[in-house]
Amino acid sequence: MATIDAASLDAIFKAYDVRGTVPDQLDAAVVERVGAAFARFAADTEGATRVLVAHDMRPSGPEFAEAFARGATAQGVDVVHLGLLSTDALFFAAGHFDAPGAMLTASHNPAGYNGIKLCLAGARPVGEETGLSAIKADTLRGLEPAATAGTVSSRDDALAAFVAHAHSFVDVAALQPLKVVADTANGMGGLTAPAVFEGLPFQLEVLYGELDGTFPNHPADPIQPENLKDLQARVLETGADVGLAFDGDADRVFLVDDEGQLVSGSLTTAIVADAMLRKHPGETVLYNLICSKAVPEVVAEAGGTPVRTRVGHSFIKQVMAETGACFGGEHSGHYYFRDNYRADSGIIAALTVLEVMSTAGVPLSQLRRPYERYAASGEINTEVPDPRAVIEAVAEHFAGADQDRLDGLTVDLTTDADDPWWFNLRPSNTEPLLRLNLEAADPAACDRHVAEVRALIAEAAAGAARP
Repeated sequence: MATIDAASLDAIFKAYDVRGTVPDQLDAAVVERVGAAFARFAADTEGATRVLVAHDMRPSGPEFAEAFARGATAQGVDVVHLGLLSTDALFFAAGHFDAPGAMLTASHNPAGYNGIKLCLAGARPVGEETGLSAIKADTLRGLEPAATAGTVSSRDDALAAFVAHAHSFVDVAALQPLKVVADTANGMGGLTAPAVFEGLPFQLEVLYGELDGTFPNHPADPIQPENLKDLQARVLETGADVGLAFDGDADRVFLVDDEGQLVSGSLTTAIVADAMLRKHPGETVLYNLICSKAVPEVVAEAGGTPVRTRVGHSFIKQVMAETGACFGGEHSGHYYFRDNYRADSGIIAALTVLEVMSTAGVPLSQLRRPYERYAASGEINTEVPDPRAVIEAVAEHFAGADQDRLDGLTVDLTTDADDPWWFNLRPSNTEPLLRLNLEAADPAACDRHVAEVRALIAEAAAGAARP
């Protein structure tokens, strides 16, 4: 049974959502309190009279959805149950049906977890700086029920509406009969991908399509290379044109090309950005600061305006609203579309790449080459006693280089024509970790500079640990 006190809520309220282990950190009683707090927040800030609620395939999902509804209706707000959905379909529904939404999911986390992702009407984000702190405070103190309780109803048309919406991003008539393998990892992609691909000229094979929140085959976390091995093998075995790997709540996707090679989030961002700018000439495209330098280069070459952002969906959605950007991408496999209520969707990004492959008439292994310009380290995590002190020490070492502090520390040495490279070092929001992302001209240079920066981190960490 979970405890409801300041320390326990600190553990489960993250920067962008609520997430914890079931039932010791998160149980129905906590979820009911969060439901009440969110309903009150939505009613007070935008006059909301109803909330949409959906859940993923985790065993605790139905119970938690009911608990959330109890809390919300106790505040006089009506609840509309949408049932099983992917997170991107729930966020779409919040825009399409113009109502706040709550998605019961722990995304890519292991089977023992569950959580809640929240948004306001129009899929506007709710994060630490945009309401989650207030919701946390009301969850802690508890709210008195309203004089009149809200009602509970359900509707089953959200997925069909999302399918039609996803199709609107591509020219369906231009699509070619490509062979696609989708590894949905027993997550919500097993529901969403077949529905979206139905009626399209693709031959779809789904790996681990059964909805099973115990994840019996492998974790639903495609950013980890070991979780892509089955997909890569199946693409090669069947001669498929592309592989798609979805996370647990199916809002993220990673691609595998026809040669079984991973297409990074940065590379997918560049391909989709190029395609979006052909449809929206001269517009703005966002990319987060750990994306490859190739992304802003591609955007500029395509006639668009590249704008760099912090890591995280709430920041990207805010900048997208401010700039009117048509698209935004993150290296972590999140892809945001203005015409998707500025929310992210892996399946819309995948359809866009499939449309590009169809019209280009070349395999993805060839299509990717012009966009793949540098060697990247991937994200390297190091546990240190004082992340911020280490960042300052590293910054001092590179005092003569171009630096910025948009998100952690970015050091840019790409002006060195003989050895261009850059890196970002930023602290984790929740753990004593530093996250290093580095890019250089070629793999040897990348390895050399990773070793250099990691040695600096180790030296600074040792100094910070001394009394």
